[in-house]
Amino acid sequence: MNDNLFSDYCCVYMLSCYVLLTGIQDTIITDCRNSEVWKILILDPFTTKLLSSCCKMSDLMSEKITIVEDLFKSREPVLEMKSIYFMTPTAKCVDAFIKDFKPKPKYKAAYVYFTDYCPDDLFNKMRQACGKHIRVCKEINISFMPQEAQVFTCDNPGAFRSIYSPKSQDKTKTLETLAGQLVTLCEKTQAQLLIVDRGFDPVTPILHELTYQAMAYDLIDIENDTYKYKARDGLEKQALLNEDDMLWVKLRHQHIAEVSAQIPKMVKEISASKKQPDGKITISNLAQMMKKMPAFRKQMTEKTIHLQLAEDCMKHFANNVEKLCKAEQDLAVGADVDGLKVKDPMRTLLPVLLNPYSKHDKIRAVLLYIFSLNGTSENLNKLIEHVKIEGEPEYIQNWKELGVPIIITPSFFSRKPNRRERSQEERYSLSRWIPTIKDVMEDVVENKLDTKEWPHQSECPAAWNGSGAVSARQKHRASTQDDRRTGSRLIIFVIGGISFSEMRCAYEVTRAMKTCEVIIGSSHILTPTVLLDDIKALSKGPMESFTLEVETKA
Repeated sequence: MNDNLFSDYCCVYMLSCYVLLTGIQDTIITDCRNSEVWKILILDPFTTKLLSSCCKMSDLMSEKITIVEDLFKSREPVLEMKSIYFMTPTAKCVDAFIKDFKPKPKYKAAYVYFTDYCPDDLFNKMRQACGKHIRVCKEINISFMPQEAQVFTCDNPGAFRSIYSPKSQDKTKTLETLAGQLVTLCEKTQAQLLIVDRGFDPVTPILHELTYQAMAYDLIDIENDTYKYKARDGLEKQALLNEDDMLWVKLRHQHIAEVSAQIPKMVKEISASKKQPDGKITISNLAQMMKKMPAFRKQMTEKTIHLQLAEDCMKHFANNVEKLCKAEQDLAVGADVDGLKVKDPMRTLLPVLLNPYSKHDKIRAVLLYIFSLNGTSENLNKLIEHVKIEGEPEYIQNWKELGVPIIITPSFFSRKPNRRERSQEERYSLSRWIPTIKDVMEDVVENKLDTKEWPHQSECPAAWNGSGAVSARQKHRASTQDDRRTGSRLIIFVIGGISFSEMRCAYEVTRAMKTCEVIIGSSHILTPTVLLDDIKALSKGPMESFTLEVETKA
């Protein structure tokens, strides 16, 4: 096997990409090498994302894959070439595959690779329809999407509605699908898996966050991890915010105040390093500068991108986010910056309602007010009127579908989870709230989970006991990535989406552990706006969703 193939990516994506690439190399790539014939690779939307997350077209070309096609688009027959199908084991994919060989074959032969277990009925259907054309049929058991070094998703935003909507017709099927995808992640690693639902912590995903990544995705229009901006020369440009951008990886979990201070300093340092110390310009000096120009341009481009993105974030902060954060933090924490208990949450909420903030910002504040009371006994309609969403009260009312208390009733009882004592930790005044999931991560590794709150838990791995369990608040020698790989892993899966703040916690706790790596995943990654819109849509039935989609496309 070619050791250089995909090696750059293995170093970046750690567990998720390691398992992913190993599976692909051991099956698809190995089979390709056994044949000298050039082939066509056919992918569905999920496998397209899966493959593009860990390899480039040049990598595929080196394995004699000449074209990459979409399974669901019409294609011209190429009878002299063999085809590789990398697809999810769904009826839609299998039907599309069969159409490629009936009534007439489009390709010389088919090599079929499923991401996961293929149900018997689909396998038999495919075999009976075009079995004579299939040379290989394998299940790779890789059905998750590596997003970051310690983050994965099942690439299924629709799971939120399927699971939490009272009108859902496929809740059980969706849960089974997610479970199957999780199994493919856990197969070859010693780990403890913890599953929580989205209603476990409703506060974190709707707060305005001031760490760089969470703030950017909340306030800036970033789609498919692509940041579009206008450069200083007036030209429209775009940048991909992913693991290949090492400056992004370095800065994304830092507070925006730190990021805003660091980037200009980096730019000055790079510029200064290119100046000649004696001020003389010689042919030799010019030659050296020309050799370094590509690297210099790359460094300056990275810094310029993040200088612009940080400035965009700070504009929003100065306009309204700073004032919103003060109210939000007081409501979420239940105390002000001086530690004094908030006795009248309505007094904290009122300035937000009276100011001309956006609809979504006011909804977020109202929800935090309700969450702080563990449900309101007041007239909910008055709060809805204040936000001017009388025609769409589902933004607030539908949280009950997640098990989150909205209205207190005499028979209702709900208890907030116990929180860790963190009063001695240094934090920014507008970033006092700590995601609940971080407490859970630390408790799991320290084997301190409350059995009353978590009755269904297995014993933690032996590596976490004794010297292997360290509080995330303690300082110790830094563990290398290889050290953590040889230890145990905690995999946390949130049903219904994770926020960027919760993703950050996985890295923070991992850095504080000696032998444990925390991996966090979900059906998808969400922003506050996406979550609110998903909550509102829970009331809609399947037919309403279909009608709206058709109207939008038209």
